Amino acid sequence: MTPPGLVFDGDVPGRLAPLRLTVPGGRWTCLLGASGIGKSTLLHSFAGTVVPNGICTATDGGALAGRVALMAQSDLLLPWLSAADNVAFGARLRGDRADRARVAALLDAVGLADHAGRKPGTLSGGQRQRVALARTLYEDRPVVLMDEPFSALDVATRVRMQDLAVRLLSGRTVLHVTHDPAEAARLGEAIVVLLPTGPMPHTPPPGPIPRAPDSTETLAATGALTRAMLEAA
Repeated sequence: MTPPGLVFDGDVPGRLAPLRLTVPGGRWTCLLGASGIGKSTLLHSFAGTVVPNGICTATDGGALAGRVALMAQSDLLLPWLSAADNVAFGARLRGDRADRARVAALLDAVGLADHAGRKPGTLSGGQRQRVALARTLYEDRPVVLMDEPFSALDVATRVRMQDLAVRLLSGRTVLHVTHDPAEAARLGEAIVVLLPTGPMPHTPPPGPIPRAPDSTETLAATGALTRAMLEAA
């Protein structure tokens, strides 16, 4: 069953005119735009962590509550919990028993199997971001909202984490805020640039995601998106 798409209709604080944004169900949508234009606010409106000045709906008419996982720009790790306990924190909040095998498998997948017992204060920024990614993946929701999820990672780790996220989130509705045109060209099945006048869709490169970062099509899309963002600045 295809997960629902998302629709926002209203105003966003920042530099945006009133807008209607539609996120297709079951696909990975990348959202780009200048700093302060409202990308993160849109993301948090869908997550229900801010009160939107508009209407956020699912295309199937159902409620979004309980169907959304959010990876915010800040990792939001609890400093008194271990990496493993941070990954499973959502289960703890719901009063569920944590699936320790799944936690261990996800930490291994993000390259932190040996850091499961460490507290966030002993981890680097990139390691903390990977714990936050594992926590988001653990939630196993049909709708996943991610705000700059790979920004703290070195190039090689970033590519590996992108590949992992694409594999584990296949078929989900993903809304991914990024400032990186190359990342959008590699990952976006739908790509939207937010302008002061509203959202501008861009045709993604051909082929399945994750695309080769050095393919002619990916590089051409990176250039086109870079130009669009420069012209909008």
